[in-house]
Amino acid sequence: MKTSSESLDLQDRARRALEDDFLRTAVRFTTERLKTRKKTATEHLGRWEDWRERGRQIRAHTVSHLDHYLGQFATNARKAGARVHFAADAADAGRIVLDIAKQQAATLVAKSKSMVTEEIHLNRHLEEHGIEVVETDLGEYIIQLAGEAPSHIIIPAIHKTREQIRELFAVDGAEDLTTDTKALTAYARKRLRATFLQADIGITGCNFAIAESGSVVLFTNEGNGRMVSTLPKTHIVLMGMERIVPRLADLDVMANLLPRSATGQKLTTYMSIVTGPRKPEEQDGPDDLHIVILDNGRSRQLGNPEFQEILHCIRCGACLNVCPVYRNIGGHSYGSVYPGPIGAVLTPLLQDGPEFEELPYASSLCGACHEACPVKIPLHDMLAALRRRQVEKGRGRRSERMAFRGFQMAFSNARRYRGTLRLARMAQSVFGVREGRIDAQFGALRGWTATRAAPALADKSFRERYASLKQDVATGSSASGTVQTSGADGQLTVGQTEVNRDE
Repeated sequence: MKTSSESLDLQDRARRALEDDFLRTAVRFTTERLKTRKKTATEHLGRWEDWRERGRQIRAHTVSHLDHYLGQFATNARKAGARVHFAADAADAGRIVLDIAKQQAATLVAKSKSMVTEEIHLNRHLEEHGIEVVETDLGEYIIQLAGEAPSHIIIPAIHKTREQIRELFAVDGAEDLTTDTKALTAYARKRLRATFLQADIGITGCNFAIAESGSVVLFTNEGNGRMVSTLPKTHIVLMGMERIVPRLADLDVMANLLPRSATGQKLTTYMSIVTGPRKPEEQDGPDDLHIVILDNGRSRQLGNPEFQEILHCIRCGACLNVCPVYRNIGGHSYGSVYPGPIGAVLTPLLQDGPEFEELPYASSLCGACHEACPVKIPLHDMLAALRRRQVEKGRGRRSERMAFRGFQMAFSNARRYRGTLRLARMAQSVFGVREGRIDAQFGALRGWTATRAAPALADKSFRERYASLKQDVATGSSASGTVQTSGADGQLTVGQTEVNRDE
């Protein structure tokens, strides 16, 4: 699904977001609350770093042996009665789902929240073939009515006000609706209940798939996930090929890591484990279960020492909540289904195109995302690697390449370095130095000084000041003309500076 801002480049999208005071306030407020909840939930669990390390080990082992566990999962899922399909890319996955829908003569599809279906634009594909698709997660339903992509992996409508939601519901058919949260929720519940009962097909994502049993695991905080996966006669699961855990015991670790990292909950409200379609003796569940396992660029990361760990991601969104860039510009500024640090890495890896080359630069490389990640993915290292890869391909502005060549020349030779600093001190006076800051907003400095002050170079470098100080001590003089000896403690006081004789 495309947003209206995708035609703009990253800087323009970010600038537009920075001018939206409500967006920035809403995103900061919600992400801060999620961070606080996570801190409380992880402290309650105890030994959080041990849990993170165990989660990292499970994901690393699974991804390193992905072919084995995918084969085991497919075999056991088929034994349980499911039909397993492998899709090479988005077009392949769309074709498989459409074929299933045509076989069922389906006209209405009820969907639970799924980032993979957003990734392959499944809704649009089905709608182009005359099949109505209704998102049943409240946040997803809101942004579907708005014709937008998710703004957050976990909270897709993080950027919407209650008044905006009321207006969307009014267009959808609601009458005399207030902005009261309970009233808005009640309308959505009533509106979606008919979809659950009438849908021919239910489509869900997959948080984890268990190789040893062929089961699919769904984590949801609304009852819609269970309605979608049990009421329609056909249930289709879309899962990324990396969403495997070897054993049910491994799910215990993920069931503690994911909700605490995502929303600060001790446990997700609903955890459903689906193993095959409905059995003859069972009263509910689908008659047919189809599992579509998607590659779509994921296998290209296998064996790559720089990027294989991106497949460890469990889609908790914790990296978004701590990212200083995301917290200021929101999700739509990325122009990608996956926003934030994970999106800045994952999107260019899955979709190699010029429109995503700038995403790795939407980061301060502060490393906060790595510290927040429950499975320790080094996203900051990957962002730097993606930038390096673009430079090696010769991409980027000529002025930038020239600037870095100059930087290399200056910093690779001590004499050139000192000469460059002297020239820079003289040149900075042109930009208007005031109280140790450069505030000029023109030329190469504009991108920095538009939102912050650039520090000015000191009149003297540390080495120059140190050399002068040593000379003053050696000659027994100083700028103030005094050198005092304390004697017992081995200290000299030169003006206001204390120097240890032993040093």
